[in-house]
Amino acid sequence: MRSPIFLIFFGIVAGVTVAAETPRPRGVGPEFAKYYKESETFTCISAPSIHISIARLNDDFCDCPDGSDEPGTSACAHLSPLSPAFLGSTPSGDIGTTNALPGYYCKNKGHQPSYVPFTVVNDGVCDYDLCCDGSDEWAKVGGVKCEDHCKEVGKEWRKQDEQRQKSLSSAAKRRKEIVADAERLRKEVEDRIYSLRTEIQGGEIKVKSLESDLAEAERQERSKVVKGPKVLSKMGLLAQLARDRIEELRDSLVEVRSQRDTGNARIAELEGILSTFKEEYNPNFNDEGVKRAVRSWEDYAARDKSTIGDEVHDRDLDEITKPDGETGAINWSEWEEPEESDVDVRKCSSGISTLSTSDSAKVYKFEAYLPTSMRDWLDHKLRDLRVILVENGILAATHSPDGESKELEDARNALKAAQDSLNDNNRQLTTHQEDLEKDYGVDDVFRALKGQCVSKESGEYTYELCWLDKTKQKSKKGGSQTTMGNFVSIDKIMVNDEVPPDGKGLGSGERVALRYENGQQCWNGPNRSTLVVLACAEKDEMWKITEEEKCVYRMEVGTPAVCGLGEKKEERPKDEL
Repeated sequence: MRSPIFLIFFGIVAGVTVAAETPRPRGVGPEFAKYYKESETFTCISAPSIHISIARLNDDFCDCPDGSDEPGTSACAHLSPLSPAFLGSTPSGDIGTTNALPGYYCKNKGHQPSYVPFTVVNDGVCDYDLCCDGSDEWAKVGGVKCEDHCKEVGKEWRKQDEQRQKSLSSAAKRRKEIVADAERLRKEVEDRIYSLRTEIQGGEIKVKSLESDLAEAERQERSKVVKGPKVLSKMGLLAQLARDRIEELRDSLVEVRSQRDTGNARIAELEGILSTFKEEYNPNFNDEGVKRAVRSWEDYAARDKSTIGDEVHDRDLDEITKPDGETGAINWSEWEEPEESDVDVRKCSSGISTLSTSDSAKVYKFEAYLPTSMRDWLDHKLRDLRVILVENGILAATHSPDGESKELEDARNALKAAQDSLNDNNRQLTTHQEDLEKDYGVDDVFRALKGQCVSKESGEYTYELCWLDKTKQKSKKGGSQTTMGNFVSIDKIMVNDEVPPDGKGLGSGERVALRYENGQQCWNGPNRSTLVVLACAEKDEMWKITEEEKCVYRMEVGTPAVCGLGEKKEERPKDEL
């Protein structure tokens, strides 16, 4: 037999349990249940100064200005900020005229609960995509009875959701791989920057050293003794002119001889033809023209022929046409010797004195009598003296008629090559440093995707997105492609779209967006631009392309690169079983 105390305790617990399980009014969601606990009166949610009898809940008449007294009917579906004042009274700024509830609450046992617009409550249509338990048609208007399909709908949804979760898991894994690739690429850039800085330091030292080498080579070049150019005597000039004229005549003789030989060969060929014609023609053939030709040939053959091109004459011509060096007829070098004019330019250009030819020759020969050590010492001092005079403007710098020496040219080329290499390394360093400062998104993820492209056919065109590069439009019929925009920046925007069952949609919340601007200009319009809105997907895939206004495009693209970035995790309320 149970004690009275136990019975009293059990009664109290049972009473509390019954009170806790008091059913909510039709159409009220669990988050709004706290407003409907009173058993006698109801206080309007957005207008706490208004109290009505609990019996007026869901009586199909809008008593509260916020419609909170009709959670299970469509009586207050018309409410908006433009609704008329409540019951003819002056509206107050703290009384809302919009619906306090998000909609009619469908429990959808076996599936996910949801809110549907008040306008679809008891409209005679079964809205299974919104309210799979059919509770929105509780009044059975027009005899419509909506069966509970939540078991089938929930089963299909859970199957699709399982696939979506697997896809999201694969996408998250793929994103980790992309981030790893981006980190590797960034590390390569950082390593290249480090090596370039080392190369630049070495290059600067090398350039300074080569600049010193060039300065020394130029100094040595200025210190050289340059002898005056060779000057031909009058007899030498005359001999040179005669030699050139003889060469011209020799060439003309060779050409005339060649023409003669060609003419003789043609004459011999024609004589053979006419001789054969005379022997083979028919004398009985009565043709005066042929007879005249034969008689003329006989007269020509009977004449005495002059001797042309006999062997003796040809041998003479062969000797004449040989170069002078082979025949030994004239030694032109004897007649073309220059006059002695090798006066030291150092002394001539200084304006101090002018030496005669014999004097200058003696000066040059004087060094030959000195010991080697003394000769080198004297030469070094003379060169230093000349450099000092040139650098102070006392003596004019001389230039060799043959141009710069090979040593000076090599020094200048080596310095230029080193400077070009140093400038190229500096340009590369600047480019890589700017690359590190660029925005490649969270975790530098788009660094790994840069340059890769994804495309989709839509209508008559194929659309292409190249990450951080360009967006393009190509006609399926061929022809040139159209640039829809060049990459400008990475941005974030808010979206509020429904996700289709296959998961290929933007959903709601903050999304990463890529802006492409300054594309090709539209005819009689602006430059094309594209906003690329990204959502999480297992692979790079273009879902949708729209032209929101003239030459302003929007692409919806799925990619694992943005998985887990700014996406609201979908709440999964428990089934109300």
